[in-house]
Amino acid sequence: MKKFVSIFKNKEIVGRIFFTVMVLFVIRIGAAITVPGISATEELQNAMNSGNAISLMNLLGGGALSNFSILALGVSPYITAQIIIQLLSKDVLPALTELSKQGEYGRKKSEMATRYLTILLGAVQAYGIIRTMENNNYITFSDSFPTGFWRYAYLVTVMIAGAMLMMWLGDQITEKGLGNGISIIIFAGCVRSLPVQISTAWSKWVSQNMNHGANDLLKGSFQFVLYLLLIILITGFVVFIELSKRKIPVQHAGKGQSQAMAKASFLPLKVNSAGVMPIIFSSSILTAPSVIASFISAEAANAEWLNIFNYSHLYQMPSIQGWDWYMPWGLIIYTVLNLVFAFFYAQMQIDPATMAENFQKNGSYIPGIRPGKETERYVAKVLNRVTFIGAFALAFIAALPIILTLSGVFGNQTNLAVGGTGIIIIVGVCLEVNAQIDGLLAGKSFEEVQGGI
Repeated sequence: MKKFVSIFKNKEIVGRIFFTVMVLFVIRIGAAITVPGISATEELQNAMNSGNAISLMNLLGGGALSNFSILALGVSPYITAQIIIQLLSKDVLPALTELSKQGEYGRKKSEMATRYLTILLGAVQAYGIIRTMENNNYITFSDSFPTGFWRYAYLVTVMIAGAMLMMWLGDQITEKGLGNGISIIIFAGCVRSLPVQISTAWSKWVSQNMNHGANDLLKGSFQFVLYLLLIILITGFVVFIELSKRKIPVQHAGKGQSQAMAKASFLPLKVNSAGVMPIIFSSSILTAPSVIASFISAEAANAEWLNIFNYSHLYQMPSIQGWDWYMPWGLIIYTVLNLVFAFFYAQMQIDPATMAENFQKNGSYIPGIRPGKETERYVAKVLNRVTFIGAFALAFIAALPIILTLSGVFGNQTNLAVGGTGIIIIVGVCLEVNAQIDGLLAGKSFEEVQGGI
């Protein structure tokens, strides 16, 4: 409560909160504006509740894809562009590698390259989404709408403009608001579905049983309470994973530090240092075949074999002596990709070789470990161990709503499935914003102390 009061006494924090809310309000207005001449069908709404790749695109778009808004692309092209530039900067493209070592100047040049790449990727992704939605009858066109090349040119231009606007608004939140702007926009798309999800659960287990007798109402109320407890339990598990870290003690030669200071110096390795990026990577790969097929023809886009890459689909296998059986190939591929990318991104975020080199330059060392190659091997071993735990935890959280949907626990109410990408993003953003608020409050307290001296 004391912290809550301190927040509203701090004019800078209040101003940042107000600015962030206003930007999100503008985004929600934009998300409600459908592309002129386009109408979203009921099939699109059903697809959004099925937990497939389309629903993930809607999540990254802050919920704007659900009605084919002018902001339908969201921040997805920008995120993909950032990932590609980061990968190319890791000794893949010499020019970008050199820029990454040039401080603020290099950062600005890399950011400019990311923006140009965002436009290119946005055009490709927009065309793929348009063809996919057209082939699946997710959208319909008005009679006066252009046809042929001009139809796609118009739609792609509108969607790219929306993506660039979202990117700019995200930058404004980062600079003048709270948290990372891109994360906040995705966070808003996740949070907006929670009230609907809880309302659906209330209707399914409580409202519909009010006229069915006391026993059914009591049973439904008990199921609803269990559902809320499950959400709280999973959220607590995600918070635990996000905050968990392995602390490697570090000492500094020649600093003359006391024993207490030596204990306080450590290298923290997060259990889930990859965050939500492995899920975004995996989902992008799973959607690639259907996007490529949509470029070919409507028949190719609706081919049965594409269901192998649909993680919310049970693929029917050849009968064995008249016995029909199914395999969740999409879920299996999705889980394996999450595990692989969790290790890959953790290694990209924390490079043991670079860390060992920096330790030698700064005169730092890990007690009992020789500097150089031995330090590199030790950090790599510890990183792999903690990432092993984080990778499986991440894969479990991401797969949980898909497993619940495929098992039929919630019947036809697939949007009741808990867990997944949304909960990871919500928890991660909340912790990030909380840390920023603590920093602003600490800075204010320090200024007050300095002013009183």
